[in-house]
Amino acid sequence: MLDRYVKPDFIFNSYRDVTPDFLKSAQIDALICDIDNTLVTYDDAEPTEEVLCWYEKLKQNGIQVAFVSNNNRQRVSLFNSKLNAPAFHNSRKPSRYALRRAIAAMGISPERTAVLGDQLFTDVMAAKRLGIRAIVVTPIKDKKSLLFRIKRACERPLLRKYKNTSGING
Repeated sequence: MLDRYVKPDFIFNSYRDVTPDFLKSAQIDALICDIDNTLVTYDDAEPTEEVLCWYEKLKQNGIQVAFVSNNNRQRVSLFNSKLNAPAFHNSRKPSRYALRRAIAAMGISPERTAVLGDQLFTDVMAAKRLGIRAIVVTPIKDKKSLLFRIKRACERPLLRKYKNTSGING
């Protein structure tokens, strides 16, 4: 039962492994990206050069991108200032609300959309609750808070299981 809500469709080591060729082969035309620990660390206020290059490759290949983050407006706006993509803050993932808004802003079919994130219980669960595909990546750098460590400890055995039994990428 839990698998229905937290099992990603694809697992990769990094967002850099999610290429335009892969997305096209999976018939994904739009990507809703988490920011913190997916694309940059919590300490990076703006996108790195690597993120900017990756984003440009996606755009050049016709892949639309939006950002949906549980972080605050200031954080999301600063990160998005060089990208100018649809961006939504305080999204309360695993709520589906911000994902629906991102899909509407991009004007794309949910069937051709995927969520890219680093957490099963927020990013993947939000995608699955909405019925869209989910791509999970290894977190860049975890927070050290007790709650975050507990959440990661719950995710680890599930991720191992999904990697070992599903033949999923990464």
